[in-house]
Amino acid sequence: MPELSPRRRLLVLAICCMSLLIVSLDVTALNVALPSMQRDLHADTSGLQWTIDAYTLVLASLLMLAGSTADRIGRKKVFMTGLVVFATGSLLCSLAPSLDALVVFRMIQAVGGSMLNPVAMSIITNTFTDPRERARAIGVWGAVVGISMAAGPLVGGLLVESVGWRSIFWVNLPVGLAAVLLTLRFVPESRAPKARRPDPVGQVLVIALFGSLTYAIIEAPDSGPATILPFAAVALAALLALLAYEPRRPEPLIDLRFFRSVPFSGATVIAISAFAALGGFLFLSTLYLQNVRGLDALHAGLWMLPMAVPTFLCAPLSGRLVGARGPRLPLLVAGSAMTASAVLFAAFEAETSNLTLFLGYALFGIGFGFVNAPITNTAVSGMPRAQAGVAAAVASTSRQLGQTLGVAVVGALLASGVGSSSYGNAFVAAARPGWWVLVVCGAAVLVLGALTSGGWARRTAERTADRLQENEVRQAAGIGA
Repeated sequence: MPELSPRRRLLVLAICCMSLLIVSLDVTALNVALPSMQRDLHADTSGLQWTIDAYTLVLASLLMLAGSTADRIGRKKVFMTGLVVFATGSLLCSLAPSLDALVVFRMIQAVGGSMLNPVAMSIITNTFTDPRERARAIGVWGAVVGISMAAGPLVGGLLVESVGWRSIFWVNLPVGLAAVLLTLRFVPESRAPKARRPDPVGQVLVIALFGSLTYAIIEAPDSGPATILPFAAVALAALLALLAYEPRRPEPLIDLRFFRSVPFSGATVIAISAFAALGGFLFLSTLYLQNVRGLDALHAGLWMLPMAVPTFLCAPLSGRLVGARGPRLPLLVAGSAMTASAVLFAAFEAETSNLTLFLGYALFGIGFGFVNAPITNTAVSGMPRAQAGVAAAVASTSRQLGQTLGVAVVGALLASGVGSSSYGNAFVAAARPGWWVLVVCGAAVLVLGALTSGGWARRTAERTADRLQENEVRQAAGIGA
């Protein structure tokens, strides 16, 4: 790819950030709209879970496929396709006549979304070749997530109250169209020097694992064992098949050798735990503020600011700490704050007082703001440069899987506790098991952050990187693994 002028590089960064903004805003704004969608589409709790999880599930399943495809056939081409599919899915969502149709259209959105964020990150890393410039560009990229966390609830609440929940999806159309036109004009095409070969069997097994597991969890409160057990069995069989099949491939979809690195394994579990906490937190908070407290969508969005603003402020601070002192301190702060927040709700019913509700939201925002930067850094630490992109893709997949599982598990527990009654006074008691799940998630971030960021853990990462590097050299020389 030819060297671009500084102005052109900044324009490419802005275009890539546009894609991240619409995807992130879509997720945060949609949570505020859940009660309105529930009334309009006559949805139960599991129906609301599927409007979120249908998206994150497909996204998690296809992220690695989209990244390797873009490396092979061209990043610009895949990125533009993703923008078109995402915008088309958004239009269809805004027209959905029923809950079932909305879930299907959300899956179409996710197919497009899977081609955006990981591919945009590849475009950025190939556009900004100077390490310091690249670090600043990735910092801007991370700040966009913070902006969406802060603006999403407010934008969503304003749109729901003034126009209706369908308008949330309309926002994606002009931004998506502008991004397509700008990409066509200003983003250069690029490919990987040596693209990874496709792994269709591994891809099918990943979809079977994620899909069956999520379905079993969400539908458990309303379905009997005869319905749930076959899906649980499929998930277990898909997991065992992945563990048996992937090590046999020279270029697997998921390279299981990565997990010999303790920092990488820790980052994967931390990502799942942190984003499971986020998914469960947003799901419980939105339903409580609107269905129990009776707030409209706009005021519910305002109540989410004590969580969103600290996330926005702490994310860049966490990035600087990771660069200066490593991931340990940010992970310890994140785990402590997220655990303390969840304990306030689980043990002390923080919802029942404005002061404790505000404190619980602020603590969670601080914790989540600190957790994101060290995840990717820890995942790729010590990895050979040729493997860093794949390692980062696994971390991104873990984030989406975590959010999927968080909504599935917490929503299932809430549905079991509420039963057929309206939310009302039953909500706080029914939500308590869900908050305890979030306590476990926060504690996992804290404990794993301490265990996987020390000297012993770094040595396992170095040994893993050496083995991977040696294997690459042997393969290049035609000796074999």
